[in-house]
Amino acid sequence: MSDALPNTGPLRHFLQFRDFSAEEIQYVLDRARLIKDKFKRYEPHHTLHDRNLAMVFEKASTRTRVSFEAGMYQLGGAVIHITTGDSQLGRAEPIEDTARVISRMVDLVMIRTFEQSRIERFASHSRVPVINGLTNEYHPCQILADIFTFKEHRGTIRGKTVAWIGDGNNMAYTWLQAAELLGFTLHISTPEGYGLDPARTGEPGPDILKTFANPHDACDGADLVTTDVWTSMGYEDENEVRRKAFADWCVDPAMMAKAKPDALFMHCLPAHRGEEVTADVIDGPQSVVWDEAENRLHVQKALMEFLLLGRVDGKG
Repeated sequence: MSDALPNTGPLRHFLQFRDFSAEEIQYVLDRARLIKDKFKRYEPHHTLHDRNLAMVFEKASTRTRVSFEAGMYQLGGAVIHITTGDSQLGRAEPIEDTARVISRMVDLVMIRTFEQSRIERFASHSRVPVINGLTNEYHPCQILADIFTFKEHRGTIRGKTVAWIGDGNNMAYTWLQAAELLGFTLHISTPEGYGLDPARTGEPGPDILKTFANPHDACDGADLVTTDVWTSMGYEDENEVRRKAFADWCVDPAMMAKAKPDALFMHCLPAHRGEEVTADVIDGPQSVVWDEAENRLHVQKALMEFLLLGRVDGKG
């Protein structure tokens, strides 16, 4: 067990990717590597012994719930699972009041919810760190895992090209924040009407963001090709309209052939084979989606440790 002391610095949250500096992101990734190595060797890593994580779910989840819950137990802590169906959140208690109460009883909170403003309201009234497990606008834990996975397979992502194919959703906006912070280029191709909102993106510059009408052009020379479902949670009533609009944005072998020969394919899952990606791509040799999914566990352990303990000296 580490001799690290509790973090006595200012309260930190991880609500979007840019909440950390590039150097802090690198620290978390390096720490995740150490934590994963110990996990593979069946070595205990109980740096958060006797700490409690509250997980608040206003949206359904598989990977987020399992990775955070297993991760906190593996760090020696305990987990409390809360949904709108079994709490006062489902009876219209103000989220500010929920934050005031929960944060007096636990050490850390992870929330998976709808509008970003909702998690920001919670965090502004919380006495403990708050982690964004997903909102309509951002998905920072997933991109943290994706970048860790890329680093495992190909080294630094700095100077590389990532091609995002599909919806201009929370994943796309978070990839853009990561590109700005870590110094890589993001190619984005979406159907007309589904692109990134310039009011939210600002002017990143051509070395950071390039948009393409043709998804094949976006994949040209890419080191990583990645996508997501065409219809995110909360937009199910648009499913049939989106299915038609996105028909040409299915990542297939032809798109992967435009990328570099050693390009990787990623998908945050769940995936619909035959829609946003073909089976021969997601199940093919360039796909690292299963490593990507597992790595949510390891980067989130490093993230929780960092928010509660700060930098941990030594090997942990």
